[in-house]
Amino acid sequence: MSGYHFREAGATAVQELAFTLADAIEYTNWVINRWKMNVDDFASGLSFFFAATTNLFEEVAKFRAARRLYARIMRERFGANKSESMKMKFHVQTSGAALTAQQPEVNIIRTTIQALAAVLGGAQSLHVNAYDEALALPTEKSVKLALRVQQVIAYESGVIDSIDPLGGSYYIEWLTDIIEEETMKIIDYVDRLGGMTKAVEIGYPQRAIAESAYQYQRMVEEGKISIIGGVNMFREEREPNIELHRVDPVSRERSIRRVREVRENRDREAWERAIRELRRTADGENENVFPYILNAIRARATIGEVSGVLRDVWGEYRPPSIY
Repeated sequence: MSGYHFREAGATAVQELAFTLADAIEYTNWVINRWKMNVDDFASGLSFFFAATTNLFEEVAKFRAARRLYARIMRERFGANKSESMKMKFHVQTSGAALTAQQPEVNIIRTTIQALAAVLGGAQSLHVNAYDEALALPTEKSVKLALRVQQVIAYESGVIDSIDPLGGSYYIEWLTDIIEEETMKIIDYVDRLGGMTKAVEIGYPQRAIAESAYQYQRMVEEGKISIIGGVNMFREEREPNIELHRVDPVSRERSIRRVREVRENRDREAWERAIRELRRTADGENENVFPYILNAIRARATIGEVSGVLRDVWGEYRPPSIY
């Protein structure tokens, strides 16, 4: 269950957590109702993906609240008994939206703080963005620096020596309680709407996130939120002079050639049969389409061809108007 895209689109910490947990509730209900399974039969296999932004204490509190709320939801709402069913396993990626094209080296400081917040909050795995990703795909140098951020935190900082190193801090405990309380208000509202699927259909999370994104951007432009490094504080006239990644045109042509070779050399009958079965299954309602996607891939169908079949049958998603 991913909240990263919510946060990158402009959601607040509370909205990111609330909508992600509302998704988890929706998915868990769906599995239980469709396959008549007990939650303890599958909950240990669920995992989450969150963003980490630069407000250190808010992010730590968000992750702590996430862990507490998830355990409570699985126990009280779904009747989980196994401890593994109540443990939130989550991956964190530092915020791409927080990266600035101005003075991009400053992004190393941002991603370090964000990564630290993730570790202090209990993340099990971590991805640190490269400092130049606001400008281009990262270079080998910037990727290695991003890796070194994680390694310094893991091997030098000592913050991994405690499960909950900030637990007991009056400020962190208070902030965790506040985020948990505000998150539950949104989840309760989504419940009243009929669940997350219904909420998305009527555009509630989209409207809420768009409003938060607008308010945030307005505060940045008015200087009420400070963005260091040339956005609205400490500007420099000189353009940054950094090495950028350039895609080798030879690799592009090589990739195009490989796709053409796959199409020319595959078993045409097996490919047509797999595509036909995928289309038939997608057009139904009660059969799992995923095994047929795998069969199509094994028959050397391309991702574009598989997506084309699903697009033909289902159409393309058009978000509801939110303004």
